[in-house]
Amino acid sequence: MLVGYVSDERYVAQADVLLEFVDARGNSFEARSRASGAVHAELPAGDYKVILQKPGFGAKFSRVTVPAPTPHQFRLLADGLLGYVWPKWVRGGEEGEFRVHAVEQYELTLWRYGARPELVRQLGWHDEHGPRATMQVTPDGDYTRTGTEWNKVGYVSPTHRQFVTAPERSGLYYFRARTPSGRQFSFPWIVAPARPAARLAVLASNITWNAYNSFGGRSNYIHADQLPATPTVNSRFELPRYTDAEHGTWGYQGYAPLSFERPEPFLHIDFAEQLTDPIEGRQACHLAPAEWRLLGWLEQQQIPCDYYAETQLDDGTLDLSAYRVLALAVHPEYWTRRMYDRVKQWVFEQGGRLVYLGGNGLNCEVELHANGSMTVHNGSITSLWNTGMGGRESRFAVRHESEASVLGVVFTPAGAMTGAPYRVEDGSHWVFEGTGLKTGDVFGEASLHRRCPGGASGHETDKRSPSSPPNTRLLARGLNPDDGGAEMVIFDTANGGAVFSVGSINYVASLPVDAAVSRITANVLKRFLS
Repeated sequence: MLVGYVSDERYVAQADVLLEFVDARGNSFEARSRASGAVHAELPAGDYKVILQKPGFGAKFSRVTVPAPTPHQFRLLADGLLGYVWPKWVRGGEEGEFRVHAVEQYELTLWRYGARPELVRQLGWHDEHGPRATMQVTPDGDYTRTGTEWNKVGYVSPTHRQFVTAPERSGLYYFRARTPSGRQFSFPWIVAPARPAARLAVLASNITWNAYNSFGGRSNYIHADQLPATPTVNSRFELPRYTDAEHGTWGYQGYAPLSFERPEPFLHIDFAEQLTDPIEGRQACHLAPAEWRLLGWLEQQQIPCDYYAETQLDDGTLDLSAYRVLALAVHPEYWTRRMYDRVKQWVFEQGGRLVYLGGNGLNCEVELHANGSMTVHNGSITSLWNTGMGGRESRFAVRHESEASVLGVVFTPAGAMTGAPYRVEDGSHWVFEGTGLKTGDVFGEASLHRRCPGGASGHETDKRSPSSPPNTRLLARGLNPDDGGAEMVIFDTANGGAVFSVGSINYVASLPVDAAVSRITANVLKRFLS
């Protein structure tokens, strides 16, 4: 009979895993997983303790009942070095627990990421008396919904758990883990201020980070709705993303939750990486490693800021009334409706100033759950062209309203996956003071972005739409092909608020290395803060 399937943390089928089924009487039955990861065994009906072993993976115990209505999903975790802190966002002075997966001893340190990485404290070497006792165990089934639950199995004593008190100084922090064999892994910690200390608040796009996190086999881009019934053997043969020309990433009626309580390998920053180094890799250029470039640049410019997670805007930790300016950066694609409505009210009714230094932002509504997970409300669409959304301008507009109502611009696929500089469209505007730029000049050629190189306008770009406020003023436009350049815009509100938008994921990657991009951004922030 088919008992189940064995897969790893990417939901890839694992062949030749040795399984031992032990019943209540101590009777033992042996099986091995097949090429598809399938486990077949002739077992009498009953409850079984299952022992799984395969070189290169952590051994584990599971429990199954035979027969079962559906095949059991056994999950193994590959040997390696990974980690995360929980909670991933705190206030200064609050505690977090670091949860590290290692198969050898490891050293842990805490760093603050500003103009350069700065060592905050040594957290010591970690190991246990038992063999491979720092190895974590992932649950069976789809733990992308519920979390990996690290530091749960075998961490019954308080002395086994590892808590760290967050520094008082707000900012983006990283834990760095390294082992004697040379493995390295870093993972972020968002530390908000215990109380407001600056006039500028900067939001980490941690909801977007989670939407792209595929640890466990699912993200909002791979198996967005749910894990398929069988683990993957070969992606190019099996996944509709590659085999179906008509496949839409979000062509489903509903979507299973995605837990925040998982490691985030895409957010790793190499220990030697500095602020002006190129941003390598497919994902780093639009997630936390790119957002660090804004924080480092702000510190270089001596512009103080308080740092918050987007989830802290949703839960009320971030009180917008305490700030003059709110900055969004790089790729804040996924927002809750409560976040959106709070920011809109703050800008249009309370005179807040919003600086949007990103692209494809506020494009889709998410719902946050008390158990540390979120549901993405993509809807059932075939593409991000508005023709795939009933003529609406975005997934957010389908459920609420177009984000152009607040940002002045909205994402369109034209120009996606390209990079280019901007061309000045309104050289008389004060944002260009001190740059020497005039109408028709080009700026933003320098960029650290290596996925879509070419300039400050790129990767994904936003443009004005019928939903943009009538007084939205075009300042510059990217030179991307197919009329896909990002539109840099600005507008004021009747109650003293203002919005400046650059409409480009690439933009922040130019801040530390392009003089014109740096001066324009400084002009806006200093004017808005005054």
